[in-house]
Amino acid sequence: MDLDTAKSHIQAAVDRMRAAYLKPVFDEWAILAVPAKTGGVLAYQGPRPDAFRRNLADDAEPLRARAAGKQFSEGDIEFVPDAADTRYDAFMKIGPASYLILNHTVKTMDEIRADTKWLGAQKALFELSEKFRADPLDLQE
Repeated sequence: MDLDTAKSHIQAAVDRMRAAYLKPVFDEWAILAVPAKTGGVLAYQGPRPDAFRRNLADDAEPLRARAAGKQFSEGDIEFVPDAADTRYDAFMKIGPASYLILNHTVKTMDEIRADTKWLGAQKALFELSEKFRADPLDLQE
């Protein structure tokens, strides 16, 4: 899958999650690539584009710690239940060297999951993960 298609799938899933949850599940998302010739932030949607890049290392720390030592395949998701404030709530591996960061800049995953409407929003997230499992982001396209 190319980058534009990936962005379109992600935004559609975020919109479907919002519709099922009746408020934003994630108000911020970004596609990150492991540093190489394409490394860095490839796409961002959310309320703090400048601060996102500036705070990337600090905001990613709980997620990085949670994922340490684990192997991930395309479509796999990792959550941090108690990542407060702008610390990232989740990531999905979407390509061999790329990740989708998902975040709610105010709520934690524990707070989001406390609402039973989360169960409906999960379906859209699972369907998105299956799209990347079947057709990973290819940054060479």
